[in-house]
Amino acid sequence: MIHVAGTNGKGSTCAFLTSVLREAGYSCGLFTSPHLVEINERFQINEVNIDNDTFLKAFEKVKVLADELVAEGSYHPTYFEMLFLMGMVIFADAGVDYVTLETGLGGRMDATTAVENPVACVITSISLDHMQYLGDTVAKIAGEKAGIIVPGVPVIYDGNDPDAAEVIRARAEELGSPAYEVKRSDTEVLRNTSAGIDFAFRNEYYKDMVFSIPFIAKYQVMNSALALKTIEVLQNVISVSMDQIHVGIAGTRWQGRMETVLPGVIVDGAHNEDGVEKFVETAEHFQKECPLTLLFSAVDDKDYTDMIHTICSRITFRHVVVTSVGGYRKVPAERFAKLFTEAGASSVEVVEDVEKAFGRALEVKGDDGMLFCVGSLYLVGEIKDVIRRIRMIDYEEELKKFEPCLDVADAEGAIYERELTDILDILQEVLREAKSGRRVK
Repeated sequence: MIHVAGTNGKGSTCAFLTSVLREAGYSCGLFTSPHLVEINERFQINEVNIDNDTFLKAFEKVKVLADELVAEGSYHPTYFEMLFLMGMVIFADAGVDYVTLETGLGGRMDATTAVENPVACVITSISLDHMQYLGDTVAKIAGEKAGIIVPGVPVIYDGNDPDAAEVIRARAEELGSPAYEVKRSDTEVLRNTSAGIDFAFRNEYYKDMVFSIPFIAKYQVMNSALALKTIEVLQNVISVSMDQIHVGIAGTRWQGRMETVLPGVIVDGAHNEDGVEKFVETAEHFQKECPLTLLFSAVDDKDYTDMIHTICSRITFRHVVVTSVGGYRKVPAERFAKLFTEAGASSVEVVEDVEKAFGRALEVKGDDGMLFCVGSLYLVGEIKDVIRRIRMIDYEEELKKFEPCLDVADAEGAIYERELTDILDILQEVLREAKSGRRVK
């Protein structure tokens, strides 16, 4: 078990670790939150979401235990606790070699700390978020996140914030846990394009090796560096070659964090001060190359006023489209429009329906620009669902146009000579490719 906590970057770091372990031939479970479209996303086995049958079987097992607790006079597990317990059942039943486990909220009081004897604890960047639960300073929040540290178990942590780093180091020393700090100064970005980033990781183990990641945001360099350091620390526990590390890092996939979902279309679930700062850093880089369009939404428990002012203070957009997401936490899009206008945005448009808003933003983006969809994971999830449905519609329309290109005699000959694959296999492959977002070659 590798246990990962932090404010931002937890899921990405888990994804990098899982990808490397998979490349090395290990079977892996991955538990993350929240989900974007389907709850099954929270549970992956070998980088594939579990199916509905597996989900249902795990739920039924955990529900029996929950009912027993209630019958004994205890409380019913919370929503997150139920999902965490389901994850443990799923991974145990699958018999995976390793589980990469992302905390929910905090660390010290998080349900995931019920796991005993992880091989490593990883703490990503710490910033102000969920302050009503975790504290109103970076140091206090770091103290909560450091609650995942286990006596004697190595902890690998983001050392860029001195206040957070001091708290984590002190807690590790108190528990006798070896501590390994990773900072931005340990890396150097060599290339940053719309195709991804090449960077050097400089330490005695990797010796200035250059790694490639399929993400455009520089903050993913730090997340991948934390994963690389974890693999280094565990080199006597986990057998992984340098080639496997390179391929695993380069092949990492992660949803909703500076994810390219269509050519020139980036979705990012940035929803706190640190996340927005990192989005702005990326957008600043690309506004030098092409015009930018923004699709924005947020929910009512986030400081969207400061988010908007931070964005507009450093980025000039061709056009801004605002919309509403989040169910009972929804904020009227008109409120966002007013804030963007006050912050200096020259062209702002309100489109309440997310699908129509996305379509309008794509239209404005044009062939020469980039579109960023930012502000909430709810927004990311709805956009990804829209894209999935559009792709399925396109596929069905193409099927309607299908006409056989061989007459009966020619077709019989082709089948006999094995020049044609069973059409069902072809259709299934097309569906799989469409769902995964990859192009069929």
